[in-house]
Amino acid sequence: MARYTGPKNRINRKFGEAILGSGKDLAKNSNPPGMHGATKKRKTQSEYSIQLREKQKAKYTYLVLEKQFRNTYVEAARIKGATGENLVKLLEARLDNVVYRMGIAPTRPAARQLVSHKHITVNGEIVNIPSYRMKPGDIIELKPKSKVNTSILSLVRSKNPKISWIDWNEKELKGIYMANPERENVPENIKEQLIVELYSK
Repeated sequence: MARYTGPKNRINRKFGEAILGSGKDLAKNSNPPGMHGATKKRKTQSEYSIQLREKQKAKYTYLVLEKQFRNTYVEAARIKGATGENLVKLLEARLDNVVYRMGIAPTRPAARQLVSHKHITVNGEIVNIPSYRMKPGDIIELKPKSKVNTSILSLVRSKNPKISWIDWNEKELKGIYMANPERENVPENIKEQLIVELYSK
């Protein structure tokens, strides 16, 4: 969630995968959070519980609060095509997520901070709204002063070559949001159909 400030490993253990941060602590302890951990007897999850869990996973992954998430879902339902796939596309088009995908920041929270602190420009204009919706052809880059900031440059890494919908020039620290991604190309392990079923009730 956008304002979550608790231990990241607790969220990772809750879902059994790296949702926040690197997830390296999962190798040490992957049991669910709580004083009893793996020894606690857990009831069989209901259909509603499974659907709710999937929505929570998506919210934590993309750092979106409930109201924002629901509004995004409503917009996805209006767009032609599969609602679940449209939802993922809209979440992927958030500026903070695009900054993360480019490799300017190692995590989405770090990317969100760069945007909020006015280090990122879109088409030459500073944008400090993490939820800003990118459009195909938009140019994203670090502002001139940030390009020589050693603390920011130390975070920059190479873009994942599988992220084909974003073009990234590592020398110029500039990228282009080329197109909205197809669902099969988005690596996040989210079962978006379960979220659609939850909101359809």
